Amino acid sequence: MQTIIDNETIHYTVQYGRGKKLQLQMDASGFITVKAPNGTTEEAIQAQLQKWGSWILEKQKERDDKKVSPLARKYEATGTFLYLGEERPLCQLIHTDGQTEEQLKINLKKFYFTQCKTLIESRIKPYQKELKVTFKSIDIIESYRKWGSCNSNKKLEFNYRLAMAPVDVIDYVIIHELCHLTHMNHDRSFWRRVGSIMPDYKEKEAYLERMNHMMTL
Repeated sequence: MQTIIDNETIHYTVQYGRGKKLQLQMDASGFITVKAPNGTTEEAIQAQLQKWGSWILEKQKERDDKKVSPLARKYEATGTFLYLGEERPLCQLIHTDGQTEEQLKINLKKFYFTQCKTLIESRIKPYQKELKVTFKSIDIIESYRKWGSCNSNKKLEFNYRLAMAPVDVIDYVIIHELCHLTHMNHDRSFWRRVGSIMPDYKEKEAYLERMNHMMTL
């Protein structure tokens, strides 16, 4: 499920139970779970999320600020940038001759968007078949908040910065989002499903946490 708070799309899941009031939980990745009494309407949940809106956005910003501290980059032919987990000279990634720094920045971001789209579309098929799930669309986005997302309409999003990661880390994010097609929260069933496809998924998570500040433009 999702809602809009101050023009930000907030994804969440709902767990119904015998509790007497609505409660909100946010895990380390920023994923939100609303615990609601049985019979609570979606309208009531959405209204409460709006009341919690400032707190949600503040906590997500705090998490983002801790995660990302962009490095100073040299936008020149010999300046290095991560691609598929390795540092590459800029001239190996895009054409650099006669380009201003601003043009290089624009063209490099286009390169990552294109490569990320190609990588995701080529690598998602075998995992989709193995997990026996279907999705409606794939979009490549720019975000410092999430590596990927899956909403209740089965639309998948992936961060263009994933093109900077090793292929096995990209595969982990693909598997993670595909598993959300059947498990919209991060409960034990979700992680068991992820682990059944990629037993060492925690190593991939650790890579993204460790290298996040390097995977920037």
